[in-house]
Amino acid sequence: MGADLLFEEKYFPLIKGKKLGLITNQSAMGSNFQTTFERLKENQRKGYKLACVFAPEHGFFGNSYAFETIKDQFLADIPLYGLFGERRRPTPEMLEKVDVLIYDLQDIGTRSYTFISTLFYCMEEAAKAKIPLIVLDRPNPMGGLVVDGTAVEERWRSFLGYVQIPYCHGMTVGELAHYFNEEYHVQCDLKVIPMKGWKRGMTFSQTGIPWVPTSPQIPEPDTPFFYPATGLIGHCSMASIGIGYTLPFKLVGAPWMVGDKLAAVLNSFKLPGVFFQPYHFKPFFGKYKLENCQGIRLIITDHNQFLPITTQFTMMGVIKNLYPKQFHDALTQLQANHNAKDVFNKLNGGETVLQIMIQEKFIIWKLRDLCAETCKKFLPIRAKYLNPEYS
Repeated sequence: MGADLLFEEKYFPLIKGKKLGLITNQSAMGSNFQTTFERLKENQRKGYKLACVFAPEHGFFGNSYAFETIKDQFLADIPLYGLFGERRRPTPEMLEKVDVLIYDLQDIGTRSYTFISTLFYCMEEAAKAKIPLIVLDRPNPMGGLVVDGTAVEERWRSFLGYVQIPYCHGMTVGELAHYFNEEYHVQCDLKVIPMKGWKRGMTFSQTGIPWVPTSPQIPEPDTPFFYPATGLIGHCSMASIGIGYTLPFKLVGAPWMVGDKLAAVLNSFKLPGVFFQPYHFKPFFGKYKLENCQGIRLIITDHNQFLPITTQFTMMGVIKNLYPKQFHDALTQLQANHNAKDVFNKLNGGETVLQIMIQEKFIIWKLRDLCAETCKKFLPIRAKYLNPEYS
């Protein structure tokens, strides 16, 4: 990880004698089991000052839920500023106390997970303040090969999708930072400290790095694969996706589903890298709390072939054909809730996905074509920013 190299002779001059602003949380753990915050705080005698810390969505300790405001506080004597709530950017007054910004957050490889929007916002503010920003690179826990999903239309840019990348982009935060800087002309004085030894085909478990949950519902190193595979279904409140049970994002089920039938139809599509197991469960809280549910459990058989969004769109299409009333009821409720509908469109980067879901009888192929078109356009641009050391 980039954090492990920061104190090496090649990179330490970037921070020596400087006042540092650190954008981080508890997920930024090094191979020595210290977080970047702990390491920077304890080594200030080497000739720099940790002036302040900035925390993204879910907070410094990762215990805040989605959309919960992160409040300012102190970590010992160091100011901690929240970057989620009404304020999502460092203010000019905060940056007056900073010579260098350092970004070290463990991302999960999905566009709608807001850590990368925080990175973009901080790059923009660093450029305005004319201070450098250092990204300490970390693995994409989905590896660096999976690219899948829809595009973001310009008028639908938001904190849930601020840049023109597919839902699953197959890039590290360091590669994304270069992409942001060049493609959007941010003009940030950017330095990326790369990882040693990481390869694009690796899962997070293969890195040997300890996984720290990035937020309450991303508890395990493989959960990032499932978050983009079921999250939209969950947002529509179409079914339980295992949030409120022990397998968040790894299930799709409801009291009205028949697990054997749903699994058989889904497996007949022979989607790459995934098997659907019939599954029975009873959520502890949330959707269908304490009700007996049936459905499917997703089992990934090949992490580098698995296409999360394509898989999710296929599940949506099968649910629409097997359970048309429940599908229709879920979309009717979604459209009646202005905020939920707005978030759904922002997650998808526009209204096209929802329009297809509403208007088309057979939605799978149209939705999958959207993904294919996006990726065809994105892959040549993406190639310019991939670190060859990770190949």
